[in-house]
Amino acid sequence: MGGRASGRTPVKITVLAGGVGAARFLAGLVRCVDPADVTAICNVGDDLEWHALHVSPDIDTVLYTLAGREGDEGWGIRGDGTVTLDALRELGGDAWFRIGDRDLATHLRRTAILRAGGTLSAATATLARALGLRTVVLPVTDDPHPTMVLTGEGELPFQEYFVRRRAHDEVRGFRFPGAAEATPAPGVLDALAGADVVAIAPSNPFVSIGPLLEVAGVRDALASADGHRVAVSPIVGGQAVKGPAAAMLRSLGHEVSAVGVARLYRGLVDTFVLDAVDAALVPAVAALGLRAVAVDTMMRGEEGRERVARAVLEAVTA
Repeated sequence: MGGRASGRTPVKITVLAGGVGAARFLAGLVRCVDPADVTAICNVGDDLEWHALHVSPDIDTVLYTLAGREGDEGWGIRGDGTVTLDALRELGGDAWFRIGDRDLATHLRRTAILRAGGTLSAATATLARALGLRTVVLPVTDDPHPTMVLTGEGELPFQEYFVRRRAHDEVRGFRFPGAAEATPAPGVLDALAGADVVAIAPSNPFVSIGPLLEVAGVRDALASADGHRVAVSPIVGGQAVKGPAAAMLRSLGHEVSAVGVARLYRGLVDTFVLDAVDAALVPAVAALGLRAVAVDTMMRGEEGRERVARAVLEAVTA
């Protein structure tokens, strides 16, 4: 710790993001600061090819949420229809991965850019501009970087594990076969080095944040960042706010608590924010060498998202 932008108003904020929790945190953050001062570095380990289209679920969740269009479950587009998916199913096509009609347009546009020789970061920037966003949204890499989940039933691509099999398999580990070749997308390392605050959003530490840190140079850039580094726990009261993070912690032999998550981020963050219901765990987090702050981290509605983001900013500038 030390030398971390404490005591002054943050100007540039970089968020390591993956999943619904990260998207909601970002939506709250841009209500607190100028959206143009925020950069989101997004997980691509969930990406998949769906009927020859490139789908980037975590990127799209961030884009749709920042644009105020996210679906009720946190993903997809609010009010979207399934006419195309239903017709595909009637024709005997593979329809286990749900793609809405308007959502389909996003994947068509992205895939067209990629096939024309563009990069994933260029495609993401095009989509962000079309949605009227001022926040910089970056994939962590333009290279293929899939997350493979190791289970008792064998190795599964992430979406097979998460969507098709509903995260029912016990997780024994992960493999990132593209990590050796993946390089950071343009702007990623600069965003980490130049930020006044680097935040790890309340995301699954294994399959949302873990893949980001596997890309060459990203973990080192976070470890050496001059800005104040802060993480928000996705575990509240021993349970995941959303998704399989608690089950993964358990099956991989970690403590299923905010402390278990804090241990994973030791050496990478200065401040760890946990929920107020876990306030009794503050001393255990502090014993790891982290500044521990307990606040209400439940992001219910727009006001809740803003409240949490503002609390995190106050925690790193106090």
